[in-house]
Amino acid sequence: AGLVAGLLIAAPVQAQTVLNASSWVPPAHLLTANVMVPWMQEVEKATEGRVKFNMLPKAPVGPPQTFDAVKDGVVDFSFTVHGYTPGRFTLTKMTEFGFLGDSAESISVAYQRMFDKHLAAHNEHQGVKVIGVFAHGPGHMYSARNAIGSLADLANMKIRVGGGVVNDYTRALGANPLLKPSSESFQMLQTGVADGIFFPSESIEAFKLTGLLRHGTEVPGGLYNTSFVMMMNEAKFNALSPADQEAINRLSGEHFARLVGKAWDVADAAGNEAIRAAGVQVQTASPAFMDELRSKIDPIEQAWYEEIKAKGLDGAALMEEFRAEIRKVAAGG
Repeated sequence: AGLVAGLLIAAPVQAQTVLNASSWVPPAHLLTANVMVPWMQEVEKATEGRVKFNMLPKAPVGPPQTFDAVKDGVVDFSFTVHGYTPGRFTLTKMTEFGFLGDSAESISVAYQRMFDKHLAAHNEHQGVKVIGVFAHGPGHMYSARNAIGSLADLANMKIRVGGGVVNDYTRALGANPLLKPSSESFQMLQTGVADGIFFPSESIEAFKLTGLLRHGTEVPGGLYNTSFVMMMNEAKFNALSPADQEAINRLSGEHFARLVGKAWDVADAAGNEAIRAAGVQVQTASPAFMDELRSKIDPIEQAWYEEIKAKGLDGAALMEEFRAEIRKVAAGG
């Protein structure tokens, strides 16, 4: 008995931390099923079960309130779209500009590298532990009514957008932006509140919109993109053991960005098939239309260059480096 007691004293049971995770997209959406769940499993394995997650059955707050919910400990692990809180994030706009590329993986990995090198030090995410920043695949144009092949076709259309740079783009292109979370897209199109939507291919199928849309216009390189952050409550992370913190750090950053980017590329490919199978008429933006688009949206990126000068950053050089990094990742670098 004395020997058994001595062994128990020498090898105490490791404490377990359970973190509440929340997702505001459906359980089958790639961000829940193919990103959050696999990543949480990776963490549980890497920490030998000392860190576990409890996925809440329903998000306790709306998408725009998620950053503060994680910061304040309402939930411990979740994600948000930077553009859902206008004016709060400035530097993250760099991954929202047009014509960045056709792969979520290459854009996300390059974005994470730029974030680590240039953006993180400016602490726009103060109060949370950043697990990774990432982007969805290229954003395209979809309409419930008319085909979109020129600026004239976009004039006065009511377009649901997710906020951020695409909000400015939509207005510059002559349409009326309706800033709402993606979870409200179906209702807006079904009721006619919105005439169309700017979305990546994946999201059309994920939010069950194929039956509500008649036309799509794919923009090579993407008309726009969306900047996301996956995050953890900072106090909960700081309370973990050094070994468990190191395990989470090892699975964060570029590792996480590549995980989500690959998942989104697979989902975009499936979304493209579903859109066409549903009878949505899809065209590629013509060279003339691309010129029209560039003439309206390039000045918005250039205005951002001026906006970030106060932070001591050269916007033109930053975007040149970012685009070069995207090409590097796409080539296998």
